[in-house]
Amino acid sequence: MSDSAAQNVKPARPEFRNIGLSDISKYRLPLPGRLSILHRVSGLLLFLCLPLVLLPLWGTSLSSPEGYASVAKCVGYVPVKIVLLVLIWGFLHHFCAGIRFLFLDMHYGVDKASARKSAGVVFAVSLLLTLIFALKLFGAL
Repeated sequence: MSDSAAQNVKPARPEFRNIGLSDISKYRLPLPGRLSILHRVSGLLLFLCLPLVLLPLWGTSLSSPEGYASVAKCVGYVPVKIVLLVLIWGFLHHFCAGIRFLFLDMHYGVDKASARKSAGVVFAVSLLLTLIFALKLFGAL
């Protein structure tokens, strides 16, 4: 084969296949991908829990002094505190990731290294803020 013929031969294209359910546990999603999925999960969590959990508690607490006392007593239980902490994490994660996505929409930090770094910062900040709220919620602060 001549040199010009060798240059015209195209390399084989990689073959991509859909990921099956059995492959999900082996698939390694990069940090920005995990952040994106958790941003959607936290948004869904907030969307569903706002009318089902937060608004009824808020309305009851504002209805009367007795309603406030009943909500305060309910929030004193550990399982309720854990549910509230998950909602707090959802809000903080969604908020921090949303700010990151706004910067990405303005074309800041869209290269691979910056995207990884900003995803790490979002995880660190949202988890740190969640830890602070957890300490306050469980009475350590």
